[in-house]
Amino acid sequence: MEIRQLRHFVAVVTEGSFTAAARAELIVRSALSTSVRNLERELGADLFDRTGRRVVLTEAGRALLPQARALPAGARSARDAVAAVAGLHTGRVSIGTIQTLTCVDLPGELAAFHQEFPAVRVSVRDATVDELAEALRAGELDLAYLAPDARELPEGLTVHAVRHEELVLITAPGHRLARAGRALIRDLAEEPFVDFRAGTGLETAVRRLAAHCGLRRRITCDVTQAGLLVELVRAGIGVAFVPRPIGERAGLPCVTVRQPDPGRTMVPAGRGPRPRNPAAAALLGHLTRGRADLTDAGSSAG
Repeated sequence: MEIRQLRHFVAVVTEGSFTAAARAELIVRSALSTSVRNLERELGADLFDRTGRRVVLTEAGRALLPQARALPAGARSARDAVAAVAGLHTGRVSIGTIQTLTCVDLPGELAAFHQEFPAVRVSVRDATVDELAEALRAGELDLAYLAPDARELPEGLTVHAVRHEELVLITAPGHRLARAGRALIRDLAEEPFVDFRAGTGLETAVRRLAAHCGLRRRITCDVTQAGLLVELVRAGIGVAFVPRPIGERAGLPCVTVRQPDPGRTMVPAGRGPRPRNPAAAALLGHLTRGRADLTDAGSSAG
């Protein structure tokens, strides 16, 4: 049983299909399928139920998954140690983010990091806050931007910095609130809202804001994609709370809301005070270097 086979098995589970897993592993689908088949033959059990379109683990697959995730992680640690000695001439780092991250220009930061460490491969995952936190704890991600709001981070995760994002209300052009440019929470009582699906970081922040202010929102549509939310607002289906840069980039009216000022907290987080992966430590240093708006750096949950 080879670590490469276990990595291919985990990739199928993580990506949700053999095709997507092959793309992530940078090999052809047939080679990845053969690798998994050889692993099943060696173990003497089917790991996936292939009777339907969806990838479904068998009982044997579910039993293997925790160990399969742990073994490649150990191998990566060994490669990372070599990469550190070699001065990061090679290596990999994985970072998670939410769709609506605006407190940092992540593409720009990653481009600058790539210029400094061109041989380090960066993997970026877009998911919900809970999924990112779980992936951090499982060792699938080195770093992630989370929006914990009033919640404590899961035990074992460390906050490396704290940032604040301003939230504004976006509306369709010509909306009555757009003309005013500012509003109070109570002015929104009769407005229909477009919102993210429950469980996303922005939805949680807005729901807590509404509960704190006694605002009972009428949700007319909920979505999973930021681009679709913006276009639904533009079409006049409802209004929505988003970080200001999202509204400004979309060219939609951004209404400043007062009493209280809506906002949310964003934190880059990882496991432990300093990443063990040298590439992750270098990326974290790059993301937090010289940032005047950082506070509580290095605080740990649990």
